[in-house]
Amino acid sequence: MEKITANSPEAQSADLIAANIARLKALFPELVSEDKNGAAINVDVLKALVGDATVSDADEKYGLNWHGKRAARQLALTPSTGTLRPCPEESVDWNSTQNLMIEGDNLEVLKLLEKSYTGEVKLIYIDPPYNTGKDFVYPDNYQDNIKNYLELTGQIEGGQKISSNTESNGRFHTDWLNMMYPRLKLAHRLLKNEGVIFISIADHEISSLRAIMNEIFGEENFE
Repeated sequence: MEKITANSPEAQSADLIAANIARLKALFPELVSEDKNGAAINVDVLKALVGDATVSDADEKYGLNWHGKRAARQLALTPSTGTLRPCPEESVDWNSTQNLMIEGDNLEVLKLLEKSYTGEVKLIYIDPPYNTGKDFVYPDNYQDNIKNYLELTGQIEGGQKISSNTESNGRFHTDWLNMMYPRLKLAHRLLKNEGVIFISIADHEISSLRAIMNEIFGEENFE
């Protein structure tokens, strides 16, 4: 027979603080870190997530930080102004198919999927630019929207200077991180609790990718 003492879990009420931290970590893994006193909440990240305009780049704490990270986080929270347009004439078995292919800027598409698929996706596979200096083309003003997608894919011309992200660029890694961060934030919100995400990447950005994945998805979820 097991003896129950005052220190036994069965003799204690629920740990509400631990439960609250667990809930916050499940929703926003980047909020929770550890220090000498145990779990800690990054208040500056919390302010940014709720749109507090008083947070600046100077408030960033220990972790993978780069110029534009705050703006990249905010970009994931900014609602999309686009919409999905059906194309039955370009489709196969439109009335009976169970499959859906969406063509468009992936940041905009991820935002449009949120209303219907938040927490519903079982598997995400992405093959992002490896940032080799030639495979990553970006708009110099960092505005991600349908207009830029059309320009980058050559469907319209003019209106913006387009640059390759070469290694001679002083923002070589920063440009890539600012592109990846909001997309991974949105992907995290779409995944089920038991969902998985696979990413193909080369050595150029694998360490940066691992760092932002740990922040967004939680280091304990890496396998």
